[in-house]
Amino acid sequence: MTGTDSEPVEVPIDGILDLHTFAPEDVSSVVEEYLWACLKEGIHEVRIIHGKGRGVLRRIVHARLERHPNVIDFGLDSGPSGWGATVVRLKAGSA
Repeated sequence: MTGTDSEPVEVPIDGILDLHTFAPEDVSSVVEEYLWACLKEGIHEVRIIHGKGRGVLRRIVHARLERHPNVIDFGLDSGPSGWGATVVRLKAGSA
């Protein structure tokens, strides 16, 4: 995965993906790779932090999630970050 300066970024596979270091044009592929990595690690609930702003990253993330074959459902975080993050449920045993 690469960050905004095109240098490789090490992203821990822990179920929380913060997209603030990624350029919008990279977000769709980063989310895709991250979801597959989570499935491989047995993580079935993922929190994607896209920020509040104008909603550009949120729209990119939601468009990717709508097309991912292993996404059960997703929605805006009900916690303190609210609409700055999306929580995703993945199908178990789908890696």
